[in-house]
Amino acid sequence: MSKVIAAQIDNILKGDKFIRHKKNAKGNTAIYSRNHPTAKFVRVVVDSGIDLTSGKANNQAGVKLVYINRQKGWRVITTDIFATAKKLASAIKQAEVAEKFVKSCKFCKAKKFKAKTGNEVCANACWTTWAGKKKSGAKKKKTSQKIAAQKTKAARQKNLQRTPQQKSSQKVTPKSQRTYPQRKSYKASSQKKRQKITAEILPGDLVSVEEIELDNITHDYTGSILGIVMKADQHGKVDVNWTANTSSLPEWDMPFTDHYQGGQRRTYRFKVLSRKVEWVKVV
Repeated sequence: MSKVIAAQIDNILKGDKFIRHKKNAKGNTAIYSRNHPTAKFVRVVVDSGIDLTSGKANNQAGVKLVYINRQKGWRVITTDIFATAKKLASAIKQAEVAEKFVKSCKFCKAKKFKAKTGNEVCANACWTTWAGKKKSGAKKKKTSQKIAAQKTKAARQKNLQRTPQQKSSQKVTPKSQRTYPQRKSYKASSQKKRQKITAEILPGDLVSVEEIELDNITHDYTGSILGIVMKADQHGKVDVNWTANTSSLPEWDMPFTDHYQGGQRRTYRFKVLSRKVEWVKVV
């Protein structure tokens, strides 16, 4: 009778696409397995209870789920559900549904299983990878700190080994004997650009205005500005009675001395109309 039951179990499992394993590393009964219909890396494993030697079904069949990790190892993630041949198909369905209630690792998403210590751990053992990286990083940091400390110590010893004679080997030139590069003198060029230009302006002269930029006449106001010199003192100050001004030049920009500094960006000077007067540079 037990061989008949064994044949029934074998037919049920093969009909559900289970594959019979050639060996059983943990016993002498026939093991069948197939992939879970929906979950990745999960297999449904059935210990049929069929004795490999006699071919008889001596025990009830046990159904469980295993997770295949990265190292191709099997990790049991559910407890066995035992059933007779008549209830075997129902037990397989129950085991498949139980997969939804198995916890997953929050990091690598692998299923968890109960280790020998009794703790639920990741089937991929991903914590070992982190631990290795963390240990390696700490070792590297410690090594770099050690090298830096050694370099600092060597530099200090080198400084201590220097003798006073070595420290004072550089000859210091007295300040009184030091020579410095001669600075360029801008005084001559400045004086050349800012040279005083003057003209003889006398009381009673009929005058107009000229606009000067960098010693060049840029505008002649003859015909639009007209004035009579009233007074000219020894300091070069000139008082003028401006009788006509049809230009846009305001009165405060009009000249009031008989001299000006050459090389200016813009300035105004007298133009004598009543007689011939020239502006000359003072040496």
